[in-house]
Amino acid sequence: MSEKRILVVDDDTSLTRLISEALRSRFRCEVDATPNPEYGFELALKKRYRVFVFDFSMPMIDGAMLFTLIGKVYNHVNPPLAVPPLILISGRGDEVRAQELMKEAGVRGFLPKPFAMNRLMEKISEVAPDLEAVGGESMVPPVGQ
Repeated sequence: MSEKRILVVDDDTSLTRLISEALRSRFRCEVDATPNPEYGFELALKKRYRVFVFDFSMPMIDGAMLFTLIGKVYNHVNPPLAVPPLILISGRGDEVRAQELMKEAGVRGFLPKPFAMNRLMEKISEVAPDLEAVGGESMVPPVGQ
């Protein structure tokens, strides 16, 4: 079972696509991406992820609330699931609230929009150092290829 999976939830579909492509070209990982927080929640219940990348400001359910909801479910299953680290991306002056969120367990990064894609890649490497870079140091071909 591959734990090398990243979940991206952002209501800006073009950004979601960009992030997904960047992640896939940078890391050996699977990426699930959706503009819909409810679907993101369903995915997080069905599959295991290594990192979450959520948009902070989405209608209805924001990234922080989505993370909290997933965390509640993960903590109440038996055995409890480890909640992946969260990187929040956000536009429009959410900085104050986001800085507060940074103090919460599990929230490991905050990137205000617009951000350079390589900043996000660096953050992901920080929170998930076990994710292999594509064409990186370990050039051992994956088993079963």
